[in-house]
Amino acid sequence: MALTPEQILSAHKANIDTIFGLTTKAFEGVEKLIELNVNASRAALTEAAAHSQALAAAKDVQDLVNLQTAFFQPLAEKAAAYNRHIFNIASSTSTELQKALEDKAGQYQQSFNGLIEATAKNAPAGSETAVAMMKSAVSAANNAFESVQKAVKQASDMAEANIKAVTTATTAAPKGKA
Repeated sequence: MALTPEQILSAHKANIDTIFGLTTKAFEGVEKLIELNVNASRAALTEAAAHSQALAAAKDVQDLVNLQTAFFQPLAEKAAAYNRHIFNIASSTSTELQKALEDKAGQYQQSFNGLIEATAKNAPAGSETAVAMMKSAVSAANNAFESVQKAVKQASDMAEANIKAVTTATTAAPKGKA
C-alpha cells in the first residue's frame, strides 16, 4: 500500500496544525504566568509604598513594631496563593497539552493499526506467521504505551495532590499561630 502525494501532504498539514495548536496553548500558559507576575509585582509595589508611608508616619517604636508585624504576617498566605496560581496555570496548560497529544497519539495509533491491517490483508501467501508476529508486536507496543500514559497520569495526580496538601498546610500554619 503506497501513500499518495495527497495523503502525504494532508498528513504534513495535519502535523503542522497540531504543532501550531500546541504552541498556541503553550504561549497561552506563558501569557497567564506573565499576567500573574505583573499583577503580583504591581500589588507588592503598592503595598510596599503604602507600608513605607505608614512607617514614616509612625509616632513611636510600638507603632513601628505593630506596622512591621501587620505587614509581614500575611506574607506566607500571599506566597501560598501565588504558588497556587502558578500551579493552576501550569496544571491547566499541561492538561490541555497532554490531552491534545493523547488525541494525536490515538489518531496515529489508529492510522498505524489500519496500515498494519491493510498490509496483513495484502501479504503474500505463507507469511501468516510473520504477520501474526507483527500484529503481536504492535499490540504489545500499544499496551506498553497505554501503561506509560497511565503511570504518567498517576504521577501527575499524585504531584497535584501533594502540592495542594503543602499549600493547604502553608496557608493554615500562620492562622494557627495567630
